[in-house]
Amino acid sequence: MTMVVGLTGGIGSGKTTVAEQFARYSIDIIDADIVAREVVEPGTTGLKAIVEKLGSDILLTDGTLDRSKLRQAVFDDNHLKEWLNALLHPMIREKMKAEIDLATSPYCLLVIPLMVENNLQTMVHRLLVIDVNEEVQIARTQQRDQVDASHVRKILAAQATRPERLAAADDVISNNGDSTELEDAVAVLHQQYLAMSLQYQ
Repeated sequence: MTMVVGLTGGIGSGKTTVAEQFARYSIDIIDADIVAREVVEPGTTGLKAIVEKLGSDILLTDGTLDRSKLRQAVFDDNHLKEWLNALLHPMIREKMKAEIDLATSPYCLLVIPLMVENNLQTMVHRLLVIDVNEEVQIARTQQRDQVDASHVRKILAAQATRPERLAAADDVISNNGDSTELEDAVAVLHQQYLAMSLQYQ
């Protein structure tokens, strides 16, 4: 059995950057966003079900899912959102579990942006939260996604609050500083997780 460390944080907190730092230590990374794309690739039951429900207009010319069109459809229709979640969430969870079983590093990292919101910390042994000030989140997301601040605030409002996330955390990395501070924090946690992982082997 591999020890599973959950990694989460709000939008713009730097989850990807932190995951990349752990990957440098040859730690297996299982990313929910990547898994979510894989369960709707051409030929999957997930994509077939979506096409049956919404018609082939939901596909791009190459037969892949038009994700922005689906996002828009779901945004406008709560019932559709619930249907989609009921379809995809179990598939995503099963695939993540399968990937955890295949992990070969002493511990693995399960990256789920909405871990606390969807109560998925039940899948992990430790929960690592990347914490940042809201102003930093807004500035980073604006820069990355080329969107205005009000758009980012809407996303933040739909996510767990900082206190909610921190209350669920076993470990916290503050990512308000520079990359050196971040590297140091990851290095310290990596050693701790290596020591902890021995009890799961």
